[in-house]
Amino acid sequence: MSLLEKINSPADLKHLPRKKLPQLATEIRNLIVQVVSHTGGHLASSLGAVELAIAIHYVFDTPHDKLIWDVGHQAYAHKLLTGRRDRFHTLRQHKGISGFTRTSESPYDTFSTGHSSTSISASLGVSYARHMKKKNSKVIAVIGDGSMTAGIAYEGLNQAGDKFKDRELIVILNDNDMSIARNVGALSSFLSRKFSGKRLQEARKELGEFLKSLPKIGDDVYQFAKRTEDSIKTFTTPGMLFEAFNFEYFGPINGHRLDHLIDILNNIKHLKEPVLLHVTTQKGKGYAPAEKNPVYFHGCGCFEIETGQCIEPHKPVATYTEIFGQTMLQMAEKDPRIVAVTAAMPEGTGLAEFARIYPDRFFDVGIAEQHGVTFAAGLATEGLRPVVAIYSTFLQRAFDQLVHDVCLDRLPVVFAIDRSGLVGEDGPTHHGLFDLSYLRSLPNMVVMAPMNENDLRRMLVTALAHDGPVALRYPRGAVEGVALQEPITPLPLGTAELLKNGDDVLILGLGRPVNDALAAHGLLQEENISAAVVNCRFLKPLDIDLISQLVKKIPRIITIEENVRQAGFGSAVLESLTDKGIAGFRIERIGIGDTFVEHGPQKLLRSAYGIDAQSIVKAARRLLQNA
Repeated sequence: MSLLEKINSPADLKHLPRKKLPQLATEIRNLIVQVVSHTGGHLASSLGAVELAIAIHYVFDTPHDKLIWDVGHQAYAHKLLTGRRDRFHTLRQHKGISGFTRTSESPYDTFSTGHSSTSISASLGVSYARHMKKKNSKVIAVIGDGSMTAGIAYEGLNQAGDKFKDRELIVILNDNDMSIARNVGALSSFLSRKFSGKRLQEARKELGEFLKSLPKIGDDVYQFAKRTEDSIKTFTTPGMLFEAFNFEYFGPINGHRLDHLIDILNNIKHLKEPVLLHVTTQKGKGYAPAEKNPVYFHGCGCFEIETGQCIEPHKPVATYTEIFGQTMLQMAEKDPRIVAVTAAMPEGTGLAEFARIYPDRFFDVGIAEQHGVTFAAGLATEGLRPVVAIYSTFLQRAFDQLVHDVCLDRLPVVFAIDRSGLVGEDGPTHHGLFDLSYLRSLPNMVVMAPMNENDLRRMLVTALAHDGPVALRYPRGAVEGVALQEPITPLPLGTAELLKNGDDVLILGLGRPVNDALAAHGLLQEENISAAVVNCRFLKPLDIDLISQLVKKIPRIITIEENVRQAGFGSAVLESLTDKGIAGFRIERIGIGDTFVEHGPQKLLRSAYGIDAQSIVKAARRLLQNA
């Protein structure tokens, strides 16, 4: 029996002698690689945090002590150590365990995560709540993988160091930027382990109190001693940034040295003030292909373990993301005003080649969506044409900036919103199911969605020519495979397209689901049901003139969208018809109900939640039965 097979909880882990922990780390890595090669997932981040997960659970008393993993995509080892080994093969599979931490999944998951940089704020709330309830426990936040580039992380640090400086909170910065380790190396590791010792900490406090008590000169001597210690830390570490927030800073320390990690965690857990431990790790540690290419293996599909090569039995000709990136290059060549902005996702948004060819016109702002949107607004005020490429789920974080900094002054910023709709195995934190609803509410905002790659290209050209903010949302995954038309011509603003004539039902689609509407048209023909199909293209402005004409002829309407129904496309149709005084119609709105959607393959989820051709056929039957 392997060591890992003996561990069903952190209590089992604590029975292992420390000398066997490196072997356990190797077994954990092997299992993570084996499973993720079949399920896909966030491999490199979790491989880099294996020793960290072991050390935390070895030292602290979880779940009594509360552990919060930022984002959660570095927590696969944590899942294996907390009773989910037997279910780990279901990682990111429908009805299986999540690729992130979920409070509903395990008592060891203190906070549900998926978006970055929330761990410090959440840990601070947990820590103070437990203080109010007089519960004595540690709270540990593990933040890293770029999450310290987001403003909310510093907002949490700021409050912790100001209002909660006497509270026990441990923040572990999991830093895989190896330049820091090379700069400071072993000396900093040595100093951190020595500075963090319980006796030394007590001695420092006693000495400080003694120095301050000396008549007349005490405070001056104390301040000199404090400055001396701070100068040593400044010279050997980047810790003064965190010391400025009133955190006791230790590090950087090698995050793969279990002996060092356990020693320092045992030391700092006794401290009575906020502590930041800075550890350096290697993304993809222990699996050569991931070490060599951590960007690809950050979030990957299935792959061959021996080679690390992606397994794509049905590789699409192209994805919507790739078509967007190619079109951006075409437009940028013609118009030097076009610039691109993204938030830590140059590869994921299809802008890597744009960044290579136009480095002075490309801006990666890090995980800072709020800043990215306002930065783009600033660019637009000077006559540039910024395109902000952000996943739908992450654009939610910049809603106020959309309202206040872009729409209020009607600035020409284009929002290229990737991963809209159902995204698949990343689940409820990553589905882009709300953008139509929140974008539609904003004055001056144009909102459109393509049914195929030709629509996408034409919409991007239209957006760049429009003198105001535009949101262009498109799905994750393969395009429809239609022939690309040249030259790319813009669309008349707010115009829909009648694709199929019919007399019995009127199907209005927006975005990718228009293809389901066309498929349903064929299925309904087999039942002698005549359906008209409209590619609405624009949610705002909605082509209510065309829709009104058709509704007067065909008063049985089906709307379909890959978005929540509340305030979405179907609601826009219903409201607009009512506002025009059109009555006597019946409508079925197909979309996501008042719920969060679980993780699973896109096709399966679309069927399960009724956003497909069969659902349209069923809706048509209901409308005709009750006619």
